[in-house]
Amino acid sequence: MPACSRNQFSKIELKMISVEERVSGFDRVRERLGILFELLKFRLASLIAFSGAMGYCLGAKNVNSGELVLFILASIGITGAANIINQILEKDFDKLMKRTAGRPLPSGRITVQQAAIWAVVLGVTSLAIFISTFNLSTGLISLLSLVLYGFVYTPLKRVGPIAVFVGAFPGAFPPMIGWVAATNHFGLEPGILFAIQFFWQFPHFWAIAWVLDEDYKRAGFKLLPANGLKDSDTTLQIMIYTLFLLPIGWLPYELGMTGINSAFVATVFGVLFLAQTFHLMRTCTDKTAKQLMFGSFIYLPIVQIAFLLDKL
Repeated sequence: MPACSRNQFSKIELKMISVEERVSGFDRVRERLGILFELLKFRLASLIAFSGAMGYCLGAKNVNSGELVLFILASIGITGAANIINQILEKDFDKLMKRTAGRPLPSGRITVQQAAIWAVVLGVTSLAIFISTFNLSTGLISLLSLVLYGFVYTPLKRVGPIAVFVGAFPGAFPPMIGWVAATNHFGLEPGILFAIQFFWQFPHFWAIAWVLDEDYKRAGFKLLPANGLKDSDTTLQIMIYTLFLLPIGWLPYELGMTGINSAFVATVFGVLFLAQTFHLMRTCTDKTAKQLMFGSFIYLPIVQIAFLLDKL
């Protein structure tokens, strides 16, 4: 082969190797970003952010779209940070459960140190947005929510159902945080928004704990109420907490936060939600518990959307 041809062939080979390296590097970066995104638990974080945005829109006299976007991003970020702390502390337990064994930490796709750095970046950035864009109170409640979820609720899951009660507080903070972000004051209004989401969490989470009871037991999580069994005592607890949603659902209307239409929507869906708990009491089956779980996913966003539409 002539020398010039060999040189040209070598150059082509080098270019091909360079292209392959760039593609390989791009794939690694994309994979790493995908893992960081997975750690966020984006679907859960976005639902919580929506709940907070609902509180913000209800409290604001005039909704600033730019501030609303920043609020949603910060809400996703702070929730993601709490979720990552939860996954770091439960890394070894997640390996024992079928549902969680494939997560980034138990599967070894990312190190604890890398996950911790990502959590710090998300948490600090989100708190900075809350404080600089809105007010100090918003940042402090968000920080309290992160601490309660990540460092109190998480270890309590292996202690007993007290974990559900403790976890209900950070879980109910988002609409309150949204209201405080918009108004910079507390009062009955954000308290009512907090109460609706607080009581909703018990039937919601216990339905999940019922369906995943076998998996949870592998990790030593004790989350079902009463005697911890899937029986009538547990369903009674679920029914009692669901019952509170009926009168509380009317309070936003009574306080002038929303109109009468959303009060009726909250009542109708509250009755349907309660009916599902009675059905679970009669059957005590996994299938009925799963139906209740999906019912809880429907109840909260429907009621919150009704509140928003009734304010417009």
